Amino acid sequence: MNVATLTEQPSILKAAALLPPRLSLGSTMVVHGVSKLRAEGTAQHASLFEQLGFKPGKPWVIATGVVELLSGVSSILGIATRPAALAVLVTQAIAVAKVHGSKGFDNTKGGFEFNLALGAIALGLLLRGPGPLSVHSAIERRVKRKELRRLRFLPRQRRRSVLLDVLG
Repeated sequence: MNVATLTEQPSILKAAALLPPRLSLGSTMVVHGVSKLRAEGTAQHASLFEQLGFKPGKPWVIATGVVELLSGVSSILGIATRPAALAVLVTQAIAVAKVHGSKGFDNTKGGFEFNLALGAIALGLLLRGPGPLSVHSAIERRVKRKELRRLRFLPRQRRRSVLLDVLG
């Protein structure tokens, strides 16, 4: 790809720029969540959670698994991306504080390198939102078209737009 191609079609590049972070974060979180929600995974993680001070462990594992699964699906689809990113930031901060922080940076030694990368992606999505190639953007375009067709902004429509902006 040459420089002329990059500068000629910036809207296409901008639209696609948030797909790789969303897909990588989302797929990672789905895998983590599903592994905790399987019967053997729940039992395995429950003892670890109890050792970390989360007692009883099983409900905490299930809650974490659900949060990870939902945040992953949300990231992939690009709907409720900001709440999903916030959930990822919280889970990764706890993982670093309770498990990986004392082991240093190096991921191969159990360190927080991978958690930091996931957190950085999540922070970027929290700040920027899902981007134009997302379910959120499709819904937002539809809502805005309805508002423009009516040529007035009713309080209910304004609330819908604000809610969409917050969910990102």
